[in-house]
Amino acid sequence: MTEEIPTLQLTPTTDQFDIQLSPTPRGVRLARLLAVEWLRPRRGLPYAVTEAAAQIIAELTTNAATHGRVAGRDFRLALCAHPGLLRIEVSDTRGDDLPEPRAGRGLLLVEALADRWGTTPGPVPRKTVWAELDL
Repeated sequence: MTEEIPTLQLTPTTDQFDIQLSPTPRGVRLARLLAVEWLRPRRGLPYAVTEAAAQIIAELTTNAATHGRVAGRDFRLALCAHPGLLRIEVSDTRGDDLPEPRAGRGLLLVEALADRWGTTPGPVPRKTVWAELDL
């Protein structure tokens, strides 16, 4: 006779995705592809939200690979889905180089697509650029 082992069902209030990638065009492309794959099937997000998130991820990871690049150091992409909110974070190791929204088209696009966005310093030598989308 086999004994059934009970399974524990967890219902998390948040759902997270986190990956560290090389600051190269390949790393940027992979970040976007993996993030979209994570967002689409399990989250049940509207198409418009997924597409806005994909564009924001593309811009922020491109900036991390271009302006936040330090030889030998990766950038990090993190997504966190809370009830009613999707938060996108991209961290790099150029904490001394904060983004300027008016300097380029990419951050203007992030500003237009995101409900909120900003930067968080540290820990040294890092910075995180984040964007939030209301669901």
